[in-house]
Amino acid sequence: MMTRTRYFVVASLLVLGVGVGSGLVAYYVGFPAGAFTRGDGPDELRFIPRDATVVAYADVADVMASEVRQKLHKAIPYEENGQREFQEQTGINIETDIDHLVACLNPDTSGSKQGAGMIVARGRFDEVKIEALMRQHGAHVEDYRSKRLVVADFSDHPTGFAVSFMEPGLVAVGSTNLVRTAIDLHQGGDNPQAGLASVTRNEELMNVVKTLESGNVWAVGRFDALASHANLPPGFAERLPAITWFSVSGHINGGIRGVIRAEARDDEAANNLRDVIRGFMALGKLQAGSNPQVQLMLQSLELGGQNKTVALSFVVPAEIFDAISTMAPKKRLPEKPEAEKKPGL
Repeated sequence: MMTRTRYFVVASLLVLGVGVGSGLVAYYVGFPAGAFTRGDGPDELRFIPRDATVVAYADVADVMASEVRQKLHKAIPYEENGQREFQEQTGINIETDIDHLVACLNPDTSGSKQGAGMIVARGRFDEVKIEALMRQHGAHVEDYRSKRLVVADFSDHPTGFAVSFMEPGLVAVGSTNLVRTAIDLHQGGDNPQAGLASVTRNEELMNVVKTLESGNVWAVGRFDALASHANLPPGFAERLPAITWFSVSGHINGGIRGVIRAEARDDEAANNLRDVIRGFMALGKLQAGSNPQVQLMLQSLELGGQNKTVALSFVVPAEIFDAISTMAPKKRLPEKPEAEKKPGL
């Protein structure tokens, strides 16, 4: 039986780097210049519920084709088991089937500490194959507002996991309740009077979205949601100055450049946060030693922002990924069975 870890968690971790695998931030990164159909975010935000606490976007095709992705793919000798398993279980090939996606994390009213999440992706999907594979692993099919809902139940999560094709080339994957909400928004659109509204009506969150730098990956959200799901060290979040909203936007190609922003509770908290960041930057420079690649990255860090906003821009140069390729152990070919070995060798 498929598990939540094998589905939504694998897919949502995809947004952290969409296969880059470098763990650049504690949550999601990214924003492509061409991601907007209007001036305020990708069109798929219309299917994300208003109460989303974290929203992210990734131009999967662009990131997968990037030099960074190709270098790491060659350098790391281990199979990407999560990506392969996700394809085996759902029939969706992350690298070739998905063009871009929007992901969200929402409060879970069921009481589960895992939270609830969903991905809405555009691409090319074999609906018949995907449904058949999921049913082989114990899923069942439901009808919901004229849409087929492929549902897998979990003993550790009351809401379960679902996949639905809302229209050709548009799939919603994640918590069953959230997928149903996405279908509601797709079928009926925003209707606040009926208690149905998309995240585009969340003024606070959308104001943060509008401030993002251009790139091919991004994320915005409430910091308390980030801290509760990012497995931070015990007591780490409590020692940080009060932060309300965070955002990360970046561009992945030959290297990685991006900006991390935090909205503090007040000017004093923002100044305290700047002091904390300066301390980490100084510590990093001391520990960089004579490594020219790390020194180059640390020199790119620029701390800024005004009033309650704190911003940290960064550049991870291509040379760092070249160094990873040099230091990483080479891929080992699987040994041939004894019967296939030539005698005398």
